[in-house]
Amino acid sequence: MPWLVHDSKVLATLEVADSLGSRMRGLLGRDGIEGALLLSPARSVHTFRMQFAVDVAYCDGDMVVLRVVTMAPNRLGRPLWRARSVIEAEAGSFARWNLRPGDRLEIRGTP
Repeated sequence: MPWLVHDSKVLATLEVADSLGSRMRGLLGRDGIEGALLLSPARSVHTFRMQFAVDVAYCDGDMVVLRVVTMAPNRLGRPLWRARSVIEAEAGSFARWNLRPGDRLEIRGTP
């Protein structure tokens, strides 16, 4: 499983949703996630029918974080047209990882 990395530090294991079906399914039906989920391509997300709040990072094509938000269940996120992918993790994860706009992320390991 790949890892989400910032400044050579592994932040979390990373699930990759890069097909239409896997992006649409996302975190639906789960009661949590260990690590993070990369949705690619994606410019927006929603949390309808989700059971927990999530941190959301919108990233550009170079995996630079453009915006970070926390979304409660049953919300519709605003699209960010410059975004090319979105990373989701349980709410509070980004604060623990000290993830902020401007950070450049990497994906390492085999998907």
